[in-house]
Amino acid sequence: MKDCSIQLTNHPGDLARVAQALGRRGVNIKALAGLSIGGTAMARILPDDIVVARGALEAANIRFSESEVHIVLLENKAGELANVASRLGEAGINLEAIYITGIAGDLIELAIVSDNPKKTKKILEEF
Repeated sequence: MKDCSIQLTNHPGDLARVAQALGRRGVNIKALAGLSIGGTAMARILPDDIVVARGALEAANIRFSESEVHIVLLENKAGELANVASRLGEAGINLEAIYITGIAGDLIELAIVSDNPKKTKKILEEF
């Protein structure tokens, strides 16, 4: 699974332009994170189909980068995120993005992007 990282201009309608490009091609957004700091904005999008999303963004001349995403299912209770983040940090892994992709009962599904996908995958398999 992969996500798309898109630097935006932090102007009205910029995120709409990205969402419209994906929507026209039938790409569903499973998770989204966005942040604006100063004059720079960033969106990270987890599409349901990276191949179609890639084509949609390229056709709309929207520059983006892709990153590998790893999924982990955790108990939905205090301290679980701290435990995962600590284990990854102790292994020297830097988190680039984290999404909540689902909550069901006592479980929460997280999607994690890091600077070391192979090592991240190995650590998350322990949870």
